[in-house]
Amino acid sequence: MEMGGRRRRTSLASVLAVALLAGGCGSDDGGGDGDAAGSDEQVTLRFAWWGSDERRELTEAAIAAFEEQHPNIDVQGEYIEWSGYWDRLATQVAANDAPDVITQEERFLREYAGRGALLDLSEYEDTIDLSQLDPLVTGSGEVDGGLYGLPTGVNAYVVYANPRLFDQAGVELPDDATWTWDDYIRIANEITAATGGEIVGAMDYGGNEAGLKILARQHGQELYDEDGELALEPATLAQWWEYSLQLRDGGGTPQATLSAEQQDTGSPEQTLLGTNRAAMAWYWSNTLAALSGASGGELRLLRPPGEHERERTGNYYKPAMHYSVSARTEHPEEAAMLVDFLLNDPAAIDAVRSDRGLPANLEQRERILADLNEHQVAEAEYLAQIQEDVVDAPPAPPVGAGQVVDIIKRLNIEVLFDRLSPDEAAEQFINEVEAATG
Repeated sequence: MEMGGRRRRTSLASVLAVALLAGGCGSDDGGGDGDAAGSDEQVTLRFAWWGSDERRELTEAAIAAFEEQHPNIDVQGEYIEWSGYWDRLATQVAANDAPDVITQEERFLREYAGRGALLDLSEYEDTIDLSQLDPLVTGSGEVDGGLYGLPTGVNAYVVYANPRLFDQAGVELPDDATWTWDDYIRIANEITAATGGEIVGAMDYGGNEAGLKILARQHGQELYDEDGELALEPATLAQWWEYSLQLRDGGGTPQATLSAEQQDTGSPEQTLLGTNRAAMAWYWSNTLAALSGASGGELRLLRPPGEHERERTGNYYKPAMHYSVSARTEHPEEAAMLVDFLLNDPAAIDAVRSDRGLPANLEQRERILADLNEHQVAEAEYLAQIQEDVVDAPPAPPVGAGQVVDIIKRLNIEVLFDRLSPDEAAEQFINEVEAATG
């Protein structure tokens, strides 16, 4: 999961409409001839992903292992950085030239699935073994009764705490199994006061969509329902920002100018947590190594506050990414074989490790624990600790959900600078999100 903000550059609705007008993205027979599966006929598959050179090297190692097992299948990798990935994929799909196996992100899954660009993988369960995939995250790939993405791996949201800064402030680390939102605010404010502002208790969290999802689920709501409609109540949204203002006004988080600067800081080395100027911050669990390296010390992974404050918990397992298969692939069986290999085969897991999140395959996750580094072990232990608290997977976000990241960040700044009240920001959020996803 990239730490910086994610911004969508191209409208899939406009680009993919070209493909629909040209005759649609799907075909009646499921996308082509799969008779070559298991035969000697030579097949070429294209596999697309985004990421760094390190991810390319790890993925190419997994591809080599797959090709060794299936010498009749040649897999051609297509990789690019995040900022250019979605523009290129939208153009390829519109031109009926999509890769056979596509790496997807949850915010865009419904859009591609809804336009007929992806195969329903539930029809390939004879090829893709789902039996060992974590059921608490597999459901995230379901859209309108079909299964259009399978999780590459798993991570979860976490409040990072720096024990050294807690000690410096003379404040005890909380019991994260029981702490409430009021506890979180009180502890952050105490740290700032005890250090004379040299250390702030926490970085501002108000522009983060994932944390808002957790608060909504703690209230028995969801950010989006099964139909992709906005589903949380205005009062819950207002509460999200009211907590934020209690922190700002109590000194537990920085004043608005610094929080606004930090909101778009992508590098761990530039964050208040990474530079040891904040004792707590909210991030995804797979950022532990980067943030610990930046801070020069070990960080603790804490559950979000309020998990046992109401009738249900809010945290959830997030797919780091999804694997999908193009509806226009000429080799659906071979593409499904590659997805199955990436998810379930020990050779693939050994090659990729936790680069795409800890394995979604529970057996493989357990198998590799002994070979993980200390940060990956801590992440795995956190995922295991919260397992009994995770109720289900949030529904897939609606078409247009990629814009919500920018909406919540922008409105958070308006609240922090007192240009909008929490109630006003909640109303504007609902209006803007409904317009973006309607």
